[in-house]
Order: sequence, then C-alpha cells, then structure tokens
Amino acid sequence: MLRSIRQEATRMGNWKKQMEYVVGVDFGSDSVRAVIVRASDGQVAAEAAAAYPRWAQGLYCDPGIRQFRQHPQDYLEALCACVTEACAAAGETVSSRIAALSIDTTGSTPCPVDRAGTPLALLPGFEENPNAMFHLWKDHTAGTEAAEITACFSAGTPDYTVYQGPYSSEWYWAKILHTIRQDPAVRAVAYTWVEHCDWMANLLAGRTRPELAYRCACAAGHKAYWHTAWGGLPAKERLAQLDPYLAQVHDTFIQPPEPCTAVVGTITQEWAQRLHLPAQTLICGGSFDAHAGAVGAGVCAGTMVVNIGTSAVNMMVECADALRGTGFAELAGQAENSILPGYVGIETSQSAFGDTYAWLKRLLLWPLESLLAGSGLPQEQQNALTQQAGQQLLPLLEQSAKALPPQPELVALDWFNGRRYPYNNDQASSAVCGLDLSVSAPALCRALVEATAYGQRRIVTGLTEHGIRIDRIVAVGGIAQKSPFVMQTLSDVLQRPITVSPVSQTCALGAAIYASVGAGLYANVEQAQAAICRPCRTIYQPDPAAAAYHAQKYQRYCELCRKIDASSFPG
Repeated sequence: MLRSIRQEATRMGNWKKQMEYVVGVDFGSDSVRAVIVRASDGQVAAEAAAAYPRWAQGLYCDPGIRQFRQHPQDYLEALCACVTEACAAAGETVSSRIAALSIDTTGSTPCPVDRAGTPLALLPGFEENPNAMFHLWKDHTAGTEAAEITACFSAGTPDYTVYQGPYSSEWYWAKILHTIRQDPAVRAVAYTWVEHCDWMANLLAGRTRPELAYRCACAAGHKAYWHTAWGGLPAKERLAQLDPYLAQVHDTFIQPPEPCTAVVGTITQEWAQRLHLPAQTLICGGSFDAHAGAVGAGVCAGTMVVNIGTSAVNMMVECADALRGTGFAELAGQAENSILPGYVGIETSQSAFGDTYAWLKRLLLWPLESLLAGSGLPQEQQNALTQQAGQQLLPLLEQSAKALPPQPELVALDWFNGRRYPYNNDQASSAVCGLDLSVSAPALCRALVEATAYGQRRIVTGLTEHGIRIDRIVAVGGIAQKSPFVMQTLSDVLQRPITVSPVSQTCALGAAIYASVGAGLYANVEQAQAAICRPCRTIYQPDPAAAAYHAQKYQRYCELCRKIDASSFPG
C-alpha cells in the first residue's frame, strides 16, 4: 500500500515537472488574449491577441438604445487565432507541455441556447438575429425588466436582493426576460440561457448539454442570485411570477455552481487539434474577467483590486464570518466562492471609467473627422490622420489638464453609462455643473478625471463605513498602466497609496493561476499566486496638499448627485 502511494506521488511529481505550462485566455469587450505561463515561476512563454471581426464593424449593436450584442462566431474565430498564435510563438517544446487552460470573459454576457447547448446564432435562421447572440455586459436594453425583477425579488421572504442589491439590466434574468418578450422566435427555440464564461469552458470540454454543464460561482452568485441561504437560485415560483419561461430556465440549472479552479473536463479531440494543444489538456472553470484580474494582481483579504478599463470594477474577498451583520447590498454584491474558493467575493463598480474619456475623445475628434471626409484626401490618408490625432489627443489633454490651477466650481458626474453603485440605476445620466465661456477642453478633461475618481471615493468610503477593511489598493488595467495623471488624481482623491500591477495581461494571468490549481500544480490559489504573481513596483503616493481641495469638491460632487438623482444618495 505504502509503495503504491509512493509510486503515485512519484508519477504525479514527474507529471508536474513535465506538464508545467498553463494557458490563460481572457475574453474582453473588444478582443481576446491568450498567455502561456510557466507555472513554477510565472514566466510568460508567449502571448497573443485577436479582435472580434464582426464587433469591430459595429454589427448587431445600436448604442442609441444601449444594445450591444456579440456573435458567438466572433468568439470562436478569435479564440482559435490567438491560442494557435501563442502556441506557435512558444514553440513545440513548450506547447506540448501544457497541462491546463482556463478562460475568463466579460459578464453578465448570456446567450440563448438549444437543448444541445448550441447558441441560437449558430443555428440556421438565427445567424443575423441580435437576440440570438450573446448580450454583452453593457447592454442596457432590459431596464424595465430589471425594475420588475427588483420588485419581485425584494417582495416576500426571502428577500433575494439582500446580498446583491437592486437588479441590473446588465444581468442574467433581466436580459432573458426582455428578449423573450421582444422575440417570440427566440423564446420558442431557446431551451435555456448560458453565460459566455460557462459556454466556453463547457464547449472545449465537450460538456455543452445544459443539465450537465459546468456553472461558475461568480456568474451564478453575482448575476443569477444563486446563494446557499435559500438553497440555490431564487425559487422558480417567484421567477414564474415574472414569466413562466424563467421557471423553465431555472429547471435547467441542475449542476451547483463551482469555483473557477474546478476541472470541467479534458479538452475534446476536435478542440485540441483546432487550438494546437495536447490531447490531455485539462479545461478548468470559467470566470469573469475582473475576478480573474483580481487574482492575477494578488487579491487577498484586506486588499482591494480595481480593474480600470472601459468600466472600473472593485473586488475584494472576505471570510463569511467577517461579513455577518454588514448590510451593504446597496454598495456592493457578495457571492460565495466567486473570486477565491472558500471566500465571499465582494464586487462593486462604475459603469463607465475609460468610456468617459473615450466619449470626450469622440466629441473632440468629430470636427476633424468631418472636415477630412469633405477634404478629397484618399481614405487611407484620412484614416491615418484620424488615427494619429486619436492617439495623441488624450495624452495632450491630460498634460494640459495637469498644469491647470484648481477648478472647484467645475464638477462632473461619472454616470455616462448609468450608475452601478451605490444604489444601482441603469437609467442615471451624467451632468457637468459650472460650465461657462472660460471652460477649455483640458479643464473639461480634468473635471471628468476627477469625476471618475470621486466615484471611486464613494465606493471606498461606503465600504469602510460598513466595516470592510481596506488595507491596500492595487490597480490593474490599461488606464492604470498608461495614465499617470489619472492614477495620481485617484490617489489624491482617496488620500491612499495606489499600487499598480506591472502585468499587462492581468486577467489572462489570473485565468492561468486558476488553471494551475485545477491541474493540481498547486494546492490552492494562494500558493499559485505566491509563485506566479509579479511584484508591484509603481506606487502613487497621495499629495497631502491636495486633500482639502478634493474633500471640498467631493462634497460638491455628492450634492450634484443628489440633485440629479431622486434616489437616496448619502454624501
């Protein structure tokens, strides 16, 4: 007996030495990225990225009604492109030693599927139907339905909003309810709905049948309101009050949600060939991109990781016992096993962060684009000039904004894509107060940067007021790495040090960490983080001289919030 145990230990040790690489795949809003990582020390062997071709053309989207849909074929084509490119760059010696792969995606990004788990947009007759595609996280077409769900979920016992707060149009049940009301054809064929992260993991492992499919804890908990307190999803009787179809979806959710480190299965022969991966590659659980990014940045109890990109997502983990009696559902959502297995994941966010600056960029580039369109210049030259101006515009604005004197009267809100927290309101809109003829483009830029920082201050203040310990703040994402002006402003507003992760693909790295644990290369995520995560070197220190200015202006921000939004918004 002892001999057999030793033999098995030796075999596993040899396997770990041989199969020492893992793959993390990160599906963002615009593209997918893959990294191949050596699990022993976090060394990146290769990485690659691929854009979504249909999304890049603006297909299936209507910003006027806040409709943002993505075709599953975009995901499949981009996945094949970036993983095969990464494997080719790493070489056969590395790619043949890949033990496991894990995927993260945006969320909530669900899609209707048939009984086999196939997205409807991949079926004849639905190929060009946006309702048959994945509903991207920032799709806000379901505002009416979200309000109905909030009223239904909060009525009676139990109150299903107690851990997540009011329901959002960005989330699972709202998007389903809206779509089946709008499109009878989809309703008739859609057996159930799956999140993007779950679909990808199940597809690669050949586990697509909905009743047998893997469900990740973060999507189930934060977006579908699964919780052990009421034994799973909200009761199907309560869902049926909204629409009997939702009860049908409830009944297909058979497998209990699992952590992101769970093994979904072994890659299918077809997908091993398509992705140029070993036939024995394990497919580990899917997750949301921000959660994976938090893991890649070293999240632990007391550390808040802020993923600053198109939106900003704040993530923490805490023991369940430490959260008892801290009711803060209006500020942040709580879900079991959603970021780190064994912990409660805490998530809060701003709907627009980088998107706010992107709006300003589009606004200021419009005259140039319009003038060039009537200039008679070749289209290639027009595109080159527009691209050059676009690349230089925001850095130039930030440089000029930094040199401006304080402007306490010019106050903006960060609600350019609704407001998530506090007091979730998808229909909330932004405002700028204090405009006059002296306001320049750099001054407006500075006001918008301050607005996004004040939104972060409200989140941090709200959590600490509810007893949540925040010892350290780590920032990840493109803006954190590329904009010193934004990060210094954030540090000054919070009057806290802000540490910036040195890893450019933090989400993909977090997915790779999940894969390394799922493959058995590490006993838990904490051990994997210690070996794989990179130490942070860039730290923004708050300027004490700026504290009084921002404290005063933050109060004006809160006053403007109260004036614009009729809902309760304590300052």
